[in-house]
Amino acid sequence: MTDTLLPPPQILVLEDEPDIAKLICSALAGYGFHAEHVATGRELLARARQSPPDLVIVDLGLPDMDGMQVVRELQDGSPCAVLILTGRNDVTDRVLGLELGADDYIVKPFEPRELVARVRSILRRYLRAAAPEAEAPERNVAVFGTWRFDSARHTLIGPDGGEVGLSAAEAVLLLALLRRPNKILSREQLLGERDVDPFDRSIDVRISRLRRKLDDDPHSPKLIKTVYGAGYLFSAQVSWE
Repeated sequence: MTDTLLPPPQILVLEDEPDIAKLICSALAGYGFHAEHVATGRELLARARQSPPDLVIVDLGLPDMDGMQVVRELQDGSPCAVLILTGRNDVTDRVLGLELGADDYIVKPFEPRELVARVRSILRRYLRAAAPEAEAPERNVAVFGTWRFDSARHTLIGPDGGEVGLSAAEAVLLLALLRRPNKILSREQLLGERDVDPFDRSIDVRISRLRRKLDDDPHSPKLIKTVYGAGYLFSAQVSWE
């Protein structure tokens, strides 16, 4: 069963090998998801511009362009959740994918049930972030210091009034921090998972990106503080408008 969504989530599978694409789409269909196969990066980017998907599964090895470039252009033009599918068993590639805004990755060969579990986890995370807070359902703009974040549009406005680009994953993480300021949040809480692999660096990579975009010195951060052995703390007063 999938989470209740109206309309249902739009999932695009960017994979140049038809057999693998069929396996992925069939596995997702078996759990109630609807996924469409796209064979080239250019086709995917064109479709995303017309109708941004909720989630894209991106194979890094493509015939027409590098998968990393696809992720970069997606997050620049049509931010959405991204699951990287790669045959490259290289930590550097995986970290680079996360740096570019991907939410998670899975290495070939993969177990279809694991892929489905990762898709469900990512979509739950986005659904949870999109759900309005019961305390103030009509307040969408968070104000902290000289910054503003519009949670409805996932837009961050800097002190100079200019918009700072955020990937979908960064926006979801920032919203989680803003909803519970001055409280230590574990990696499990930030990812919305019960059990996170201790070697999973996805949250650390996103925190690093957010600090750079918020001009928060990574060597001595004032806004997003690391609480060693516990998680992260957003150290600021946050008001909602």
